[in-house]
Amino acid sequence: MKKIVAVVGATGAVGVEMIRTLEKRKFPVKTLVPLASERSRGKKIKFRGKTVAVETLSEDDIPRVDIALFSAGAERSRRFAPLFAAKGAVVIDNSSAFRMDPEIPLVVPEVNPHAIARHKGIIANPNCSTIQMVQVLKPLHDVAKIKRIVVSTYQAVSGAGLEAMDELINQTKAVLAKRPIRCKVFPRQIAFNVLPHIDVFEPNGYTKEEMKMVNETHKIMEDYNIAVTATTVRVPVLRGHSESVNVEFERKITPDEAREILRKAPGVVVIDDPAKNKYPLAIDAVNDYRTFVGRIREDFSVAAGLNMWIVSDNLLKGAALNAVQIAERLP
Repeated sequence: MKKIVAVVGATGAVGVEMIRTLEKRKFPVKTLVPLASERSRGKKIKFRGKTVAVETLSEDDIPRVDIALFSAGAERSRRFAPLFAAKGAVVIDNSSAFRMDPEIPLVVPEVNPHAIARHKGIIANPNCSTIQMVQVLKPLHDVAKIKRIVVSTYQAVSGAGLEAMDELINQTKAVLAKRPIRCKVFPRQIAFNVLPHIDVFEPNGYTKEEMKMVNETHKIMEDYNIAVTATTVRVPVLRGHSESVNVEFERKITPDEAREILRKAPGVVVIDDPAKNKYPLAIDAVNDYRTFVGRIREDFSVAAGLNMWIVSDNLLKGAALNAVQIAERLP
């Protein structure tokens, strides 16, 4: 049955990809309702060969829709998502607003699709860096239970939005032209640099982004006994998150076993031939719906451990695609 679908934050980096993904995956959209802030009112969006005007998001005029895909930031999600749900919509929210609410499912369809059925009007989309990691680790966890995860991320600037992408481009031009560097989105220069700082710092010394990976992994994997520690890093890449992941299991699992398991995992592609310089790259993941894993090798420092390298398009599987995949599983 065709659905009336709203995309809240339709002109942002993730909102644009949500609309493209709805079209590419032939989601049964009866009517598309693109919504954004006042400054985007009247902008035109192409969808299935037709032009659709962007409408203003307003508490006084909440449209009746079947599904609302939210990509407008946590503050707007807290304010508007319950209003859409109250009018009968199922809200799939890409922000951090509801992720750790015990009453709201946090879903990666390849990992915990059963959680969707528990929704009460709102479903949370996990953090982009968490999604690609648990998509790869869950099949391994099912075979050889995971004890501990140590993850270091190398995250593209698009995770911070379109303005962040512009900032990287403009800073790169400025460096090459030997002009002064201007920082607006990021606290320090990102061009030709690496920032071990994503989101705000918590009292424990970790950033909010790092704690998202810890807490969301527990909730999605439905196993709070897994020890998780993370270091999240912003790198001068426009699109595509990369992760170095070290995993300790309860029993030994060989790299060959892991590759065989992951070759059968939905949405996962193994690229792992170091002798031929074949391993996942961020530039290869761009505009691809799949998550890539490679450099799978034994961790000799523990009795049962593996190292691996995971790459995915943070705007697609890390955001827009995952949200649409959740919508595809709704009745």
